[in-house]
Amino acid sequence: MSLNPIRPWRNIERRQSRQIHVGNVPVGGGAPISVQTMTNTATTDVAGTVAQIQAAADAGADIVRVSVPDEASSKALKDIVAESPVPIVADIHFHYKRGIEAAEAGAACLRINPGNIGSPDRVRDVIAAARDHGCSIRIGVNAGSLERHLLEKYGEPCPDAMVESGLEHIRILQDNDFHEFKISVKASDVFMAAAAYQQLAEATDAPIHLGITEAGGLISGTVKSAIGMGNLLWAGIGDTIRVSLSADPVEEVKMGFEILKSLGLRHRGVNIISCPSCARQGFDVIKTVEALEQRLEHIKTPMSLSIIGCVVNGPGEALMTDVGFTGGGAGSGMVYLAGKQSHKLSNEQMIEHIVEQVEKRAAEIEAGAATEVAATE
Repeated sequence: MSLNPIRPWRNIERRQSRQIHVGNVPVGGGAPISVQTMTNTATTDVAGTVAQIQAAADAGADIVRVSVPDEASSKALKDIVAESPVPIVADIHFHYKRGIEAAEAGAACLRINPGNIGSPDRVRDVIAAARDHGCSIRIGVNAGSLERHLLEKYGEPCPDAMVESGLEHIRILQDNDFHEFKISVKASDVFMAAAAYQQLAEATDAPIHLGITEAGGLISGTVKSAIGMGNLLWAGIGDTIRVSLSADPVEEVKMGFEILKSLGLRHRGVNIISCPSCARQGFDVIKTVEALEQRLEHIKTPMSLSIIGCVVNGPGEALMTDVGFTGGGAGSGMVYLAGKQSHKLSNEQMIEHIVEQVEKRAAEIEAGAATEVAATE
Protein backbone atom coordinates (compact mmCIF):
# COMPACT_ATOMS: atom_id res chain seq x y z
CA MET A 1 0.00 0.00 0.00
CA SER A 2 1.29 3.47 -0.87
CA LEU A 3 0.68 5.32 2.39
CA ASN A 4 -0.01 9.04 2.36
CA PRO A 5 -1.16 10.12 5.83
CA ILE A 6 -1.49 13.75 4.75
CA ARG A 7 -3.57 12.99 1.67
CA PRO A 8 -5.21 9.60 2.37
CA TRP A 9 -7.40 9.94 -0.73
CA ARG A 10 -4.25 9.25 -2.77
CA ASN A 11 -3.65 5.84 -1.18
CA ILE A 12 -3.78 2.71 -3.34
CA GLU A 13 -3.93 -0.63 -1.56
CA ARG A 14 -2.30 -3.10 -3.92
CA ARG A 15 -3.64 -6.62 -4.24
CA GLN A 16 -1.52 -9.17 -2.40
CA SER A 17 0.11 -11.51 -4.90
CA ARG A 18 2.96 -13.94 -4.59
CA GLN A 19 6.27 -12.97 -6.16
CA ILE A 20 8.05 -14.50 -9.13
CA HIS A 21 11.08 -13.33 -11.09
CA VAL A 22 11.59 -12.53 -14.74
CA GLY A 23 15.35 -12.74 -14.82
CA ASN A 24 16.47 -10.30 -12.14
CA VAL A 25 13.19 -8.37 -12.13
CA PRO A 26 10.78 -9.26 -9.29
CA VAL A 27 7.12 -9.32 -10.28
CA GLY A 28 4.37 -9.30 -7.67
CA GLY A 29 4.66 -9.58 -3.92
CA GLY A 30 4.80 -5.82 -3.47
CA ALA A 31 7.61 -5.25 -5.98
CA PRO A 32 7.44 -2.06 -8.08
CA ILE A 33 5.09 -2.46 -11.03
CA SER A 34 7.37 -3.27 -13.96
CA VAL A 35 6.95 -1.78 -17.43
CA GLN A 36 7.21 -3.95 -20.51
CA THR A 37 7.19 -3.52 -24.26
CA MET A 38 7.73 -5.75 -27.29
CA THR A 39 10.06 -5.49 -30.25
CA ASN A 40 8.61 -5.25 -33.76
CA THR A 41 11.81 -5.95 -35.69
CA ALA A 42 12.44 -9.30 -37.36
CA THR A 43 13.91 -11.46 -34.59
CA THR A 44 16.44 -12.82 -37.06
CA ASP A 45 17.78 -9.25 -37.36
CA VAL A 46 19.86 -9.50 -34.21
CA ALA A 47 21.48 -6.07 -34.46
CA GLY A 48 18.20 -4.31 -35.20
CA THR A 49 16.37 -6.13 -32.42
CA VAL A 50 19.09 -5.45 -29.85
CA ALA A 51 19.10 -1.77 -30.85
CA GLN A 52 15.36 -1.58 -30.30
CA ILE A 53 15.67 -3.34 -26.94
CA GLN A 54 18.40 -0.89 -25.88
CA ALA A 55 16.24 2.09 -26.87
CA ALA A 56 13.35 0.69 -24.85
CA ALA A 57 15.63 0.04 -21.87
CA ASP A 58 16.96 3.61 -22.08
CA ALA A 59 13.36 4.83 -21.95
CA GLY A 60 12.83 2.80 -18.76
CA ALA A 61 11.61 -0.63 -19.87
CA ASP A 62 12.21 -3.26 -17.21
CA ILE A 63 11.40 -6.24 -19.44
CA VAL A 64 11.17 -6.66 -23.23
CA ARG A 65 9.27 -9.34 -25.13
CA VAL A 66 10.54 -10.80 -28.40
CA SER A 67 8.51 -12.91 -30.80
CA VAL A 68 9.87 -16.37 -31.64
CA PRO A 69 7.84 -17.54 -34.66
CA ASP A 70 10.29 -20.00 -36.21
CA GLU A 71 13.46 -22.00 -35.65
CA ALA A 72 15.68 -19.28 -37.13
CA SER A 73 14.28 -16.85 -34.56
CA SER A 74 15.06 -19.33 -31.78
CA LYS A 75 18.67 -19.41 -32.91
CA ALA A 76 18.85 -15.61 -33.10
CA LEU A 77 17.30 -15.31 -29.64
CA LYS A 78 20.42 -16.70 -28.00
CA ASP A 79 22.52 -13.83 -29.35
CA ILE A 80 19.81 -11.29 -28.49
CA VAL A 81 19.61 -12.49 -24.89
CA ALA A 82 23.40 -12.29 -24.57
CA GLU A 83 23.41 -8.62 -25.61
CA SER A 84 20.19 -7.44 -23.98
CA PRO A 85 20.42 -5.05 -20.99
CA VAL A 86 17.06 -6.30 -19.64
CA PRO A 87 15.39 -9.72 -19.24
CA ILE A 88 13.80 -11.11 -22.39
CA VAL A 89 10.38 -12.76 -22.61
CA ALA A 90 10.00 -15.13 -25.54
CA ASP A 91 6.60 -14.82 -27.21
CA ILE A 92 5.42 -18.29 -28.24
CA HIS A 93 2.41 -19.12 -30.42
CA PHE A 94 1.31 -22.34 -32.15
CA HIS A 95 4.64 -24.19 -32.00
CA TYR A 96 5.43 -25.55 -28.55
CA LYS A 97 8.92 -26.49 -29.71
CA ARG A 98 9.71 -22.78 -30.02
CA GLY A 99 9.08 -22.53 -26.28
CA ILE A 100 11.56 -25.29 -25.56
CA GLU A 101 14.12 -23.70 -27.88
CA ALA A 102 13.61 -20.27 -26.31
CA ALA A 103 14.22 -21.66 -22.84
CA GLU A 104 17.40 -23.27 -24.09
CA ALA A 105 18.41 -19.94 -25.68
CA GLY A 106 18.29 -18.16 -22.33
CA ALA A 107 14.92 -16.42 -22.29
CA ALA A 108 13.98 -15.23 -18.80
CA CYS A 109 10.29 -15.98 -19.33
CA LEU A 110 8.11 -17.81 -21.82
CA ARG A 111 4.81 -16.26 -22.84
CA ILE A 112 2.43 -19.00 -23.99
CA ASN A 113 -1.13 -18.58 -25.21
CA PRO A 114 -3.28 -21.44 -23.89
CA GLY A 115 -5.60 -21.16 -26.88
CA ASN A 116 -2.99 -22.00 -29.48
CA ILE A 117 0.02 -23.70 -27.82
CA GLY A 118 -1.42 -27.19 -28.23
CA SER A 119 -2.38 -30.16 -26.09
CA PRO A 120 -1.74 -30.42 -22.33
CA ASP A 121 1.12 -32.80 -23.13
CA ARG A 122 2.82 -30.14 -25.20
CA VAL A 123 2.29 -27.56 -22.48
CA ARG A 124 3.93 -29.98 -20.05
CA ASP A 125 6.95 -30.23 -22.33
CA VAL A 126 7.26 -26.45 -22.29
CA ILE A 127 6.93 -26.45 -18.49
CA ALA A 128 9.77 -28.98 -18.22
CA ALA A 129 12.00 -26.83 -20.39
CA ALA A 130 11.18 -23.73 -18.33
CA ARG A 131 12.01 -25.55 -15.10
CA ASP A 132 15.26 -26.92 -16.49
CA HIS A 133 16.46 -23.51 -17.64
CA GLY A 134 15.19 -21.29 -14.83
CA CYS A 135 12.45 -19.57 -16.84
CA SER A 136 9.22 -18.19 -15.51
CA ILE A 137 6.04 -18.47 -17.59
CA ARG A 138 3.31 -16.03 -18.50
CA ILE A 139 -0.05 -17.57 -19.23
CA GLY A 140 -1.35 -15.18 -21.87
CA VAL A 141 -5.09 -15.52 -22.38
CA ASN A 142 -6.48 -13.45 -25.25
CA ALA A 143 -10.13 -12.90 -26.11
CA GLY A 144 -9.31 -13.36 -29.77
CA SER A 145 -7.87 -16.85 -29.43
CA LEU A 146 -9.87 -18.71 -26.79
CA GLU A 147 -10.13 -22.51 -26.86
CA ARG A 148 -12.92 -23.98 -28.96
CA HIS A 149 -14.65 -25.71 -26.03
CA LEU A 150 -14.94 -22.42 -24.14
CA LEU A 151 -16.36 -20.59 -27.14
CA GLU A 152 -18.92 -23.38 -27.51
CA LYS A 153 -19.75 -23.19 -23.81
CA TYR A 154 -20.15 -19.41 -23.59
CA GLY A 155 -21.15 -18.62 -27.16
CA GLU A 156 -18.64 -15.77 -27.55
CA PRO A 157 -15.51 -14.35 -25.94
CA CYS A 158 -16.42 -13.04 -22.50
CA PRO A 159 -14.76 -12.47 -19.09
CA ASP A 160 -15.98 -15.80 -17.70
CA ALA A 161 -14.49 -17.71 -20.64
CA MET A 162 -11.17 -15.85 -20.38
CA VAL A 163 -10.81 -16.47 -16.67
CA GLU A 164 -11.83 -20.11 -17.01
CA SER A 165 -9.15 -20.54 -19.68
CA GLY A 166 -6.52 -18.99 -17.44
CA LEU A 167 -7.47 -21.06 -14.41
CA GLU A 168 -7.40 -24.28 -16.44
CA HIS A 169 -3.82 -23.59 -17.42
CA ILE A 170 -2.85 -22.52 -13.93
CA ARG A 171 -3.97 -25.96 -12.82
CA ILE A 172 -1.77 -27.60 -15.46
CA LEU A 173 1.26 -25.67 -14.23
CA GLN A 174 0.48 -26.37 -10.58
CA ASP A 175 -0.20 -30.05 -11.27
CA ASN A 176 3.32 -30.16 -12.68
CA ASP A 177 4.62 -28.46 -9.51
CA PHE A 178 5.50 -25.29 -11.43
CA HIS A 179 4.69 -22.03 -9.64
CA GLU A 180 6.90 -19.41 -11.29
CA PHE A 181 4.12 -18.00 -13.42
CA LYS A 182 2.13 -14.83 -13.98
CA ILE A 183 -1.06 -14.44 -15.97
CA SER A 184 -2.89 -12.02 -18.24
CA VAL A 185 -6.44 -11.96 -19.64
CA LYS A 186 -6.30 -9.40 -22.42
CA ALA A 187 -8.97 -8.09 -24.73
CA SER A 188 -9.19 -5.14 -27.08
CA ASP A 189 -12.54 -4.27 -25.52
CA VAL A 190 -11.87 -2.21 -22.39
CA PHE A 191 -15.01 -3.40 -20.60
CA MET A 192 -14.29 -7.07 -21.25
CA ALA A 193 -10.65 -6.80 -20.22
CA ALA A 194 -11.42 -4.89 -17.01
CA ALA A 195 -14.16 -7.33 -15.98
CA ALA A 196 -11.92 -10.32 -16.70
CA TYR A 197 -9.03 -8.89 -14.69
CA GLN A 198 -11.29 -8.06 -11.75
CA GLN A 199 -12.60 -11.63 -11.73
CA LEU A 200 -9.11 -13.08 -12.16
CA ALA A 201 -7.74 -11.04 -9.25
CA GLU A 202 -10.23 -12.71 -6.93
CA ALA A 203 -9.57 -16.21 -8.26
CA THR A 204 -5.77 -16.47 -7.94
CA ASP A 205 -2.82 -15.04 -6.05
CA ALA A 206 -0.60 -15.23 -9.13
CA PRO A 207 1.06 -11.99 -10.27
CA ILE A 208 -1.02 -10.27 -12.93
CA HIS A 209 0.25 -8.81 -16.19
CA LEU A 210 -2.06 -5.97 -17.27
CA GLY A 211 -2.77 -4.90 -20.81
CA ILE A 212 -5.46 -3.85 -23.25
CA THR A 213 -4.45 -5.81 -26.33
CA GLU A 214 -4.50 -4.36 -29.83
CA ALA A 215 -5.45 -1.00 -28.33
CA GLY A 216 -4.72 1.04 -31.47
CA GLY A 217 -2.44 3.90 -32.43
CA LEU A 218 -0.49 6.22 -30.18
CA ILE A 219 -3.36 8.48 -29.14
CA SER A 220 -6.37 6.16 -29.25
CA GLY A 221 -4.41 3.23 -27.84
CA THR A 222 -3.00 5.28 -24.99
CA VAL A 223 -6.46 6.55 -24.06
CA LYS A 224 -7.95 3.03 -24.05
CA SER A 225 -5.01 1.69 -22.05
CA ALA A 226 -5.16 4.54 -19.56
CA ILE A 227 -8.87 3.99 -18.99
CA GLY A 228 -8.68 0.21 -18.71
CA MET A 229 -5.39 -0.26 -16.91
CA GLY A 230 -5.71 2.97 -14.94
CA ASN A 231 -8.91 1.84 -13.26
CA LEU A 232 -7.45 -1.57 -12.47
CA LEU A 233 -4.22 -0.13 -11.10
CA TRP A 234 -6.20 2.37 -9.02
CA ALA A 235 -8.04 -0.64 -7.57
CA GLY A 236 -4.69 -2.23 -6.69
CA ILE A 237 -4.71 -4.83 -9.48
CA GLY A 238 -1.60 -5.32 -11.59
CA ASP A 239 2.03 -6.28 -11.05
CA THR A 240 3.50 -5.62 -14.50
CA ILE A 241 2.07 -3.74 -17.48
CA ARG A 242 2.36 -3.27 -21.21
CA VAL A 243 0.70 -0.50 -23.19
CA SER A 244 0.06 -2.13 -26.59
CA LEU A 245 0.31 0.50 -29.33
CA SER A 246 0.72 0.57 -33.08
CA ALA A 247 3.73 2.79 -32.47
CA ASP A 248 7.41 2.73 -31.60
CA PRO A 249 8.03 0.46 -28.57
CA VAL A 250 9.70 3.43 -26.86
CA GLU A 251 6.32 5.19 -26.92
CA GLU A 252 4.76 2.18 -25.17
CA VAL A 253 7.32 2.51 -22.39
CA LYS A 254 6.77 6.25 -22.05
CA MET A 255 3.00 5.86 -21.90
CA GLY A 256 3.31 3.05 -19.36
CA PHE A 257 5.34 5.23 -17.06
CA GLU A 258 2.96 8.14 -17.52
CA ILE A 259 0.04 5.96 -16.40
CA LEU A 260 1.97 4.75 -13.35
CA LYS A 261 3.25 8.25 -12.54
CA SER A 262 -0.27 9.69 -12.66
CA LEU A 263 -1.29 7.22 -9.93
CA GLY A 264 1.88 7.64 -7.87
CA LEU A 265 2.83 3.98 -8.43
CA ARG A 266 6.18 4.56 -10.17
CA HIS A 267 8.28 7.68 -10.45
CA ARG A 268 10.83 8.20 -13.19
CA GLY A 269 11.99 11.38 -14.82
CA VAL A 270 10.43 14.82 -14.85
CA ASN A 271 6.70 15.13 -14.28
CA ILE A 272 5.76 18.29 -16.18
CA ILE A 273 2.67 20.08 -14.93
CA SER A 274 1.57 22.54 -17.58
CA CYS A 275 -1.52 24.51 -18.51
CA PRO A 276 -3.35 24.13 -21.84
CA SER A 277 -2.65 27.84 -22.49
CA CYS A 278 -5.07 30.64 -23.32
CA ALA A 279 -5.07 34.33 -24.22
CA ARG A 280 -3.62 35.18 -20.78
CA GLN A 281 -0.36 33.28 -21.42
CA GLY A 282 2.81 35.33 -21.09
CA PHE A 283 4.76 33.01 -23.42
CA ASP A 284 4.06 30.19 -25.89
CA VAL A 285 3.27 27.40 -23.42
CA ILE A 286 2.71 24.65 -25.97
CA LYS A 287 6.00 25.12 -27.83
CA THR A 288 7.87 25.54 -24.54
CA VAL A 289 6.54 22.29 -23.11
CA GLU A 290 7.29 20.42 -26.34
CA ALA A 291 10.88 21.68 -26.23
CA LEU A 292 11.32 20.85 -22.54
CA GLU A 293 9.93 17.33 -22.95
CA GLN A 294 12.65 16.65 -25.52
CA ARG A 295 15.43 18.44 -23.65
CA LEU A 296 14.67 16.66 -20.36
CA GLU A 297 14.29 13.10 -21.64
CA HIS A 298 17.70 12.23 -20.21
CA ILE A 299 16.63 12.97 -16.64
CA LYS A 300 15.71 9.76 -14.82
CA THR A 301 15.49 11.26 -11.33
CA PRO A 302 11.87 11.59 -10.15
CA MET A 303 11.03 15.27 -9.85
CA SER A 304 8.38 17.82 -10.83
CA LEU A 305 8.35 20.90 -13.06
CA SER A 306 5.47 23.37 -13.49
CA ILE A 307 5.15 25.44 -16.64
CA ILE A 308 2.14 27.75 -16.34
CA GLY A 309 1.34 30.60 -18.71
CA CYS A 310 0.02 33.17 -16.26
CA VAL A 311 -0.43 34.06 -12.59
CA VAL A 312 -3.96 32.64 -12.22
CA ASN A 313 -2.73 29.17 -11.25
CA GLY A 314 1.03 29.51 -11.79
CA PRO A 315 2.14 30.46 -8.27
CA GLY A 316 -0.09 27.86 -6.67
CA GLU A 317 1.18 25.06 -8.90
CA ALA A 318 4.79 26.18 -8.40
CA LEU A 319 4.42 25.79 -4.63
CA MET A 320 4.07 22.03 -5.19
CA THR A 321 6.93 21.45 -7.65
CA ASP A 322 10.72 21.25 -7.56
CA VAL A 323 11.14 23.83 -10.31
CA GLY A 324 8.52 26.15 -11.76
CA PHE A 325 8.07 28.96 -14.23
CA THR A 326 5.05 31.25 -14.32
CA GLY A 327 4.43 33.69 -17.14
CA GLY A 328 4.17 37.36 -16.37
CA GLY A 329 4.29 40.54 -18.40
CA ALA A 330 6.80 42.48 -20.45
CA GLY A 331 8.37 39.33 -21.90
CA SER A 332 9.45 37.77 -18.60
CA GLY A 333 8.22 35.44 -15.88
CA MET A 334 9.01 34.15 -12.40
CA VAL A 335 11.21 31.18 -11.61
CA TYR A 336 10.30 29.11 -8.54
CA LEU A 337 12.73 26.74 -6.83
CA ALA A 338 11.55 24.25 -4.20
CA GLY A 339 8.16 25.97 -4.14
CA LYS A 340 9.47 29.48 -3.48
CA GLN A 341 9.87 32.53 -5.66
CA SER A 342 13.49 32.77 -6.73
CA HIS A 343 14.09 35.23 -9.57
CA LYS A 344 12.65 36.78 -12.70
CA LEU A 345 13.71 35.53 -16.10
CA SER A 346 13.18 36.68 -19.67
CA ASN A 347 11.15 34.40 -21.92
CA GLU A 348 14.07 34.18 -24.36
CA GLN A 349 16.30 32.61 -21.69
CA MET A 350 13.58 30.42 -20.23
CA ILE A 351 14.18 27.01 -21.84
CA GLU A 352 17.95 26.91 -21.37
CA HIS A 353 17.69 28.20 -17.81
CA ILE A 354 14.95 25.77 -16.82
CA VAL A 355 16.95 22.85 -18.21
CA GLU A 356 19.91 23.98 -16.11
CA GLN A 357 17.76 24.29 -12.98
CA VAL A 358 16.17 20.88 -13.49
CA GLU A 359 19.56 19.22 -14.00
CA LYS A 360 20.88 20.97 -10.88
CA ARG A 361 17.87 19.89 -8.81
CA ALA A 362 18.15 16.32 -10.10
CA ALA A 363 21.79 16.21 -9.02
CA GLU A 364 20.81 17.48 -5.56
CA ILE A 365 18.11 14.83 -5.21
CA GLU A 366 20.51 12.07 -6.27
CA ALA A 367 23.19 13.31 -3.87
CA GLY A 368 20.66 13.38 -1.03
CA ALA A 369 19.52 9.86 -1.82
CA ALA A 370 23.13 8.63 -1.88
CA THR A 371 23.77 10.23 1.51
CA GLU A 372 20.71 8.51 3.00
CA VAL A 373 21.82 5.15 1.67
CA ALA A 374 25.33 5.65 3.06
CA ALA A 375 23.90 6.57 6.47
CA THR A 376 21.98 3.29 6.69
CA GLU A 377 24.96 1.10 5.79
